[in-house]
Amino acid sequence: MKIALVTGSAGLIGSEACKFFHAKGFSIVGIDNDMRSYFFGEEASTAHIVHELQEDLEHFLHHDADIRDLNSLERIFKEYGHDVKVIIHTAAQPSHDWAAKEPFTDFSINATGTLNLLEMTRQHCPGASFIFTSTNKVYGDTPNLLPLVELERRWEVQKSHPFAERGIDETMSIDQSKHSLFGASKVAADILVQEYGRYFDMNTVAFRGGCLTGPTHQGAELHGFLAYLVKCALLGRSYTVFGYKGKQVRDNIHCSDLINAFWCYCQNPRQGQVYNIGGSRHSNISMLEAIDGIREISGHKLNYSVSDKARSGDHIWYVSDITKFRLHYPTFEYAYDIDRILKEMINTQAVKL
Repeated sequence: MKIALVTGSAGLIGSEACKFFHAKGFSIVGIDNDMRSYFFGEEASTAHIVHELQEDLEHFLHHDADIRDLNSLERIFKEYGHDVKVIIHTAAQPSHDWAAKEPFTDFSINATGTLNLLEMTRQHCPGASFIFTSTNKVYGDTPNLLPLVELERRWEVQKSHPFAERGIDETMSIDQSKHSLFGASKVAADILVQEYGRYFDMNTVAFRGGCLTGPTHQGAELHGFLAYLVKCALLGRSYTVFGYKGKQVRDNIHCSDLINAFWCYCQNPRQGQVYNIGGSRHSNISMLEAIDGIREISGHKLNYSVSDKARSGDHIWYVSDITKFRLHYPTFEYAYDIDRILKEMINTQAVKL
């Protein structure tokens, strides 16, 4: 028996990983305690996803456990031991705004929870691949120091800069910047993942994601901007864009493309690796462009305003350079661009209305 252990298994990336690896012949052990409803309210709850996974996947076992609870994790890891071939760690407190409300909660989930999982992996299934969903927030607000040019609908990097063509690569410093407390807790986890790979010769990887998205994303005001933007447009809710004239740019990667990247890694794992992963130049959009795109596709005009006040530590422009990952895993290809992502999101949300 080969097992994929997935934390945050009812979330966007976790649930997609469960489905993908189950289709590849893995039995799935899911760990999730619906903390998203605690962070963002009942509307963001992922409890129904657990029931869907239990109904749809023959070899899926759910554990309602908290990754901060080492005793619970130890019981799970002891039960499955070396049958665990891959750990996909997606459980997190994901909002840099929310983290400031409860710093201890944020850090204990993102940093200590990751340490717990790494140590359980080392003790019970050290040969497994450990895949961690890190974040571009580990770079803090350093991207805002890039030479940016204001265009009509977006910000861009000066064409003469090395990052202009492909985006931001892994050479960007994570020091001397404002990360947000969320970014700091994810930095701690990111470094731990690298260290366990290098110090204990384990197959560990940190994927520093841009905006991760998809049709099942339970978008909330403080996290998952594209999904929440679509929801507001279709439900007629007002939306506030914070800062930068609404021209801030994000790259968006579809959850299935991200899981495909995970699968590529599992076929040839490397120890202590870090990869920037996102939509790259293939799939990126500004807030104003997204608002226009949703209107053009759905016919729904969003009622929005633009605040002069930006979110603390927020990026003005972030596009991931995935050259390093593609060099190591040349078979990786995107299935989704930004237009396909938006169309799928809108169609999925429309069905729910």
